[in-house]
Amino acid sequence: MKVVIINGSPRVKQYSNTDKIIDRIAKGLENNKIEYEKFEVSDRKTWDDIKTAFIQNDEIIMALPVYVECFPGILLEFLETLSQKDENTQISFVLQSGFAEGAQLRTCEEYAKIITKRLNCSYGGALVKGDNFGIRFFDGEQKESMLKPYELMGIEYAKNRNFESEEAKRFTGYEQFPFILRLMLMFVFKYPARKIYTDLAKTLNCDKPLDYKPYEE
Repeated sequence: MKVVIINGSPRVKQYSNTDKIIDRIAKGLENNKIEYEKFEVSDRKTWDDIKTAFIQNDEIIMALPVYVECFPGILLEFLETLSQKDENTQISFVLQSGFAEGAQLRTCEEYAKIITKRLNCSYGGALVKGDNFGIRFFDGEQKESMLKPYELMGIEYAKNRNFESEEAKRFTGYEQFPFILRLMLMFVFKYPARKIYTDLAKTLNCDKPLDYKPYEE
């Protein structure tokens, strides 16, 4: 039996932050000699292979980016193709987002529990973490500082075979930022961060300002 890791992001592998997170979780599994197999729902040609892996294995990890508290549409479409199994199959989740506060992902976490129940499987907890927007744009130590903790969580999963441990729950960090930190972030995003994101937008060939509002014209 293998751990089947399903990337639920609509982005192709090259541009998927979720894929980079999965790679580091998988490295943690490798460190504990746990076999795994990875799939991407963005590649529709592999859906039959993913369904086969889901049927034949009883440890599933679904990793996905949380867009406005929701599962990506392509992942929901794929899930509709799955048949129910039984409680011997466990589904665990990795929920990642650009929003930094854990509270921003909790609605999606509750829906993950509903999805698990509808598939008649057991729930293995969710690894919840925000502030991941910059992963594919950073390099070197900055990128490593964001991804290394996921490798440690891969080791934590290998130890417990789920994401229910206290260590996994603490991984989220702030559920809501303290008031003083919110004030500091307001300043950062109004001035230094604005320039950073403006420069980033240029690298993505954006030719309009960040506050461009085309529908008001």
